[in-house]
Amino acid sequence: MPELIVTNFNRNFTGVSATAAGVVRIQQGRYDMALAGVALPGCPAPISPAEARRLSRLPPEGRPFTIWHVRRNTEMRAALWARDVLRLPVRIVFTSAAQRRHSAFPRWLIARMDAVIATTDAAAGYVPHVRAVVPHGVDCARFTPAPDRAAAWAATGYPGARGLATIGRIRPEKGTDRFVEAMLHLLPRHPDVTALVIGRGARSDQDFLDGLRARIAAAGLSDRILFPGEVAPDALPALIRALTSIVQLPRYEGYGMAPLEGMASGVPFVATDAGYYRNFSAQGTAGIVTEDATGALDALLADPARHAAMARAARAVAEAGFSIEHEADGIGRVYDMLWSGQ
Repeated sequence: MPELIVTNFNRNFTGVSATAAGVVRIQQGRYDMALAGVALPGCPAPISPAEARRLSRLPPEGRPFTIWHVRRNTEMRAALWARDVLRLPVRIVFTSAAQRRHSAFPRWLIARMDAVIATTDAAAGYVPHVRAVVPHGVDCARFTPAPDRAAAWAATGYPGARGLATIGRIRPEKGTDRFVEAMLHLLPRHPDVTALVIGRGARSDQDFLDGLRARIAAAGLSDRILFPGEVAPDALPALIRALTSIVQLPRYEGYGMAPLEGMASGVPFVATDAGYYRNFSAQGTAGIVTEDATGALDALLADPARHAAMARAARAVAEAGFSIEHEADGIGRVYDMLWSGQ
């Protein structure tokens, strides 16, 4: 019987999926564990939720119960069914990143968790039963700097000599329009730069996306501001390490992994003051938090020595303070508290 079951019920590879996958790749060497639901890159082949319930009927050897680690509403519901309806020897750990009040039903679910792990102090203020604040980490073995950034960019096949990108769902909350606006001003001054909008837009945001494309076309920049869509998880590290900067300008962000993945890849970021970005920035040495993205990028692109120093600092900060091993260690301490009856 596994001592740990990690759930992943979303068929789309989201930011939550990425953070779960990074932790699971570490946890599979530390625990007798199973992944339930949908496959994650580099992780054990998943079992079904029904099989997870079957394997939780009896306590694992040497443990009083199996821990189910959940990250979404659907996963909380499944774990509560196993614990409270089927009366299985299960305890539930939930990771919460949201830096705002949850709606009524998620609050009801979260209140029934055995332990909550918040990713930031701000997130901890919105949920009960917080046992620890554990920031998300990045896999510094998977996201690594390019030996030659120019060659890495050329290998992507995109035009120009340098690349900027924003990564995430295409919608107003993520500030995709802010990125496009910044690029409309920036790119004419830097003819060797190409901008990428990496991610997909939901059908409900199609008018928003169409409006962005129309603005870009009107500016004559359709060949330099590109929309490649979602990038497969296994292809993302190579693309990120080829970038000159990651640019994240959301109006709201719970945590935000893209700047951290860039940092591990030796790519400094420019961002609005959202998510955990200010903490990532290490007082401006690894990234720039600003309301003037155009000005910040203009200065960074024009100063190769400063960019190189920030790239080195970004990698060092990711390794020292935000590695996936640090996150797995913090999560493991919460598991141990539950298993020991604390």
